[in-house]
Amino acid sequence: MAIRKSNKLPQRAVIKQILKRCSSLGKKQSYDEQGLPLDVPKGHFVVYVGENRSRYIVPISFLTRPEFQSLLHQAEEEFGFDHDMGLTIPCEEVVFQSLTSMLR
Repeated sequence: MAIRKSNKLPQRAVIKQILKRCSSLGKKQSYDEQGLPLDVPKGHFVVYVGENRSRYIVPISFLTRPEFQSLLHQAEEEFGFDHDMGLTIPCEEVVFQSLTSMLR
């Protein structure tokens, strides 16, 4: 039996890709000299949640939490990470707010 290689990127590469995209998104924001949004504190990144794509700023530490990783896997399956829409989390805002309040 042959061993099949997965086409998926390693988790570390996916996280780097997410952070790079999230740190450079936003249409009406001010940017610093490195091109990063001024309203996103160091150590945080932006996600968009719900039907209205509400913008949330969350700590990078969430990326190591299994609960948040589950949301990232859902986002990858539904939207993929190769688009210019920003990191969109496919769940209701109420659910996202409840989850993130437990992670803090």
